Amino acid sequence: MRHTTNYTNTFIEIAEDCPVSKAETPPEKKIKTLACLQYELIVRNPYRYSSDDIIFECYAVKNDIPQSEKPDARIQFFSKGQPCLRSSPLAKRYGLGIHHNENGKVAIFPVESKEYQKFLNDDTVKKVRAMRSKKI
Repeated sequence: MRHTTNYTNTFIEIAEDCPVSKAETPPEKKIKTLACLQYELIVRNPYRYSSDDIIFECYAVKNDIPQSEKPDARIQFFSKGQPCLRSSPLAKRYGLGIHHNENGKVAIFPVESKEYQKFLNDDTVKKVRAMRSKKI
């Protein structure tokens, strides 16, 4: 069985307990964080990659998987369920909404942007919240 994290025509709103009211860029560190990897991949390639592409690519980078081994590693990776972008630090911590278009490709939008508000007010787009960082 192949699992997927992809959504279509869906907007992931920032988490209820997101600590920022204006989007922030994840800080650069010596070893790139998951937030940095996701941010760079999506910002440089809006609507080019699916959620599965982004989640796997970040996993591959973090685990030094060579290009030649990626196809098999990806099959193995998605043979069990993986957390979707609702658990991404971009939406939980950095104030970025994540839009999945009708083809399942993603782009990110700062919480204070007109685009973010447009997605919230668009009845044709399904809305889901990012996961909370803290349990209530």
